[in-house]
Amino acid sequence: MNVKALRKMSDGFDSAATATQILNALPHPILTLGPDGHVVDANAACEAFFEISLPLLKRQKLSDILPFGSPLLSLVAQVLERGAAVNEYRVDIGTHRTGGDRVVDINVAPLNSDARNLIIMLQERTIADKMDRQLTHRGAARSVTALASMLAHEIKNPLSGIRGAAQLLEGGLGDDDRALTRLICDETDRIVKLVDRMEAFSDERPIERESVNIHKVLDHVKRIAQAGFARHIRFFENYDPSLPPVSGNRDQLIQVFLNLVKNAAEAIGEDAIDGEIELTTAFRPGVRIRTAGSREPTRLPLEFCVRDNGPGVSPELMEHLFDPFVTNKSSGTGLGLALVAKIIGDHGGIVECESHARRTTFRVLLPMFAATDGRSGEGR
Repeated sequence: MNVKALRKMSDGFDSAATATQILNALPHPILTLGPDGHVVDANAACEAFFEISLPLLKRQKLSDILPFGSPLLSLVAQVLERGAAVNEYRVDIGTHRTGGDRVVDINVAPLNSDARNLIIMLQERTIADKMDRQLTHRGAARSVTALASMLAHEIKNPLSGIRGAAQLLEGGLGDDDRALTRLICDETDRIVKLVDRMEAFSDERPIERESVNIHKVLDHVKRIAQAGFARHIRFFENYDPSLPPVSGNRDQLIQVFLNLVKNAAEAIGEDAIDGEIELTTAFRPGVRIRTAGSREPTRLPLEFCVRDNGPGVSPELMEHLFDPFVTNKSSGTGLGLALVAKIIGDHGGIVECESHARRTTFRVLLPMFAATDGRSGEGR
């Protein structure tokens, strides 16, 4: 929604209180400035963005809130000079209060004809960038589909012939030469397993969804991990017991979280004595994404996290983490996280990674289950 449409909508209400309620309901920070640059009004999202209450905001100029030389101050000066609206995208307006980078899209426009009063709307890029990255992840997964189909048909057949020939030769060879035929068989089996994993990308059939209790899925994954590759790691759970069920495929969700937990365990390492993996679930309303074949955006209120205290993901790997064949493991194939991205994308959800030293979080957002009559289902 642009600022002009917002003003037009507000003008249509007789009640100033109703207009204020609408502004406070919007997720984007909006504030108005008077002729001298003082803050005249701001909505609730603006208070949260700058971490300053409205009464304090009204006692300050915009230049008091922002750091010296902020790009937003330059945009305000442009609008005052030109008397016309200005848009700027991907602008960093981090403040000493909020700390770090705060990248936003900015719209500054005159509030009336003399351009002495201005209205400013900020739109944080965080969610938008996540949507862009998610589309990239899905596109990368789809790009492997044709390759997987080709490999399955064109490589597995000759591989079986090579293996069979090696087995026939094995019977008439001595021990030293038999080791070579055994090597041929082992390497052939390894390639076949790799192709089998890639075949998962070529399955374009619609998934069969049902009401799934995610806590049972996570507990099942934890038992598998503790019985094998993560027996040396301590697990912690922080679950929301009132969480509604997920709309998904139980077996595929087990595969997703087993991959994420295994990835976390491998990041921690086999020799770690203080390795920890935390599994969390929470209800986070507000995130929506438009999926293929859907006219309306899908709500993704269910958040599931797998967090570890490993060394973290290197910055150069982060942007391509969910791309196929991208890995920093000497024995890895780089298909695990790509498959996670595909499965979660098929579920209409999002998977993201945030990594810092000793705190790496894989976050999965998914839709909740709704029966055909609109009621929430019971997780099994």
